[in-house]
Amino acid sequence: MTPSYNQAAYLEQTIRSVLAQGFPRLEYFVIDGGSSDGSVEIIEKYAGQLAGWVSEKDHGQAEAINKGLARVGGEIVAWLNSDDYYLPGAVARVVQAFEQHPEAGLVYGDVLSVDGQGQAFNLQTFRPYTLEDLMAFHIISQPAVFMRRSVLEQAGLLDCSYDLLLDHQLWLRLARLAPLVYVPQTLAAARYHSAAKNLARTAEFGAEAFRIVDWLSTDPAFDASFKRNEPRIRGGAGRLDAFYLLDGGNYRAALKAYGRAFRFWPPVVLREFHRVIFAILGMLGLGRLRSVYVAARGKIRKIEEEK
Repeated sequence: MTPSYNQAAYLEQTIRSVLAQGFPRLEYFVIDGGSSDGSVEIIEKYAGQLAGWVSEKDHGQAEAINKGLARVGGEIVAWLNSDDYYLPGAVARVVQAFEQHPEAGLVYGDVLSVDGQGQAFNLQTFRPYTLEDLMAFHIISQPAVFMRRSVLEQAGLLDCSYDLLLDHQLWLRLARLAPLVYVPQTLAAARYHSAAKNLARTAEFGAEAFRIVDWLSTDPAFDASFKRNEPRIRGGAGRLDAFYLLDGGNYRAALKAYGRAFRFWPPVVLREFHRVIFAILGMLGLGRLRSVYVAARGKIRKIEEEK
């Protein structure tokens, strides 16, 4: 299902990417939050190919997603935000992975990062993660995540009190109940544009990460794992905070966050030492060097992929 609100610029590509999967048993809902930008007209254009759709006011993304997930009836379920899209063959590959791993509660793959114009600038690659990896804030990219419905029903839907890391909090609840399976293929594209949360609200991610830490520390279901991994978990939350602060250009706060993360779990910061350097350069007024590095890295990756 796709939650949408005033994303007419991207919505049609999202819908088409789902419908073009060519999977014979595909059920697709679009849940619009009462858009006023032409989104409804786009949805109506494809209404005959949808299992259902609505356009009505809601209380935000989490409520819209929960509304859609409550309607879908498939054994495998997912949501795709209205500015992201699937790559060809993604659904078939995921179904195959679930069939090969009947124990899996969640399947995920790699994600292409694209800008507002659809130009790729990075490839988010992951690896096989465990529950304890997720507890330490190894983040998997939501557009390439698919869930087994029976496990989702046990875990429950999204917690609407979260706004930024609502997906990660759900992955934790799912991973406690069943294993995760990683598909080393690019399944989806995530769009980064000025209105996207991961760019517009970078200063707020840390607060939700620390809130998840507090939840993990008090939920009996995670008690043993939390006690074994507390320094790593708190260090991971600090690293996540620093990561987004740096992306938002808040260099001084990012350095402080990296310092806090280092005190809890040094390895998590040492793996990102280049980003610490970028934060220092930013404080010195040399932040543009980071954008040059990112652009160069994207070009190198593209050349490697073409080979």
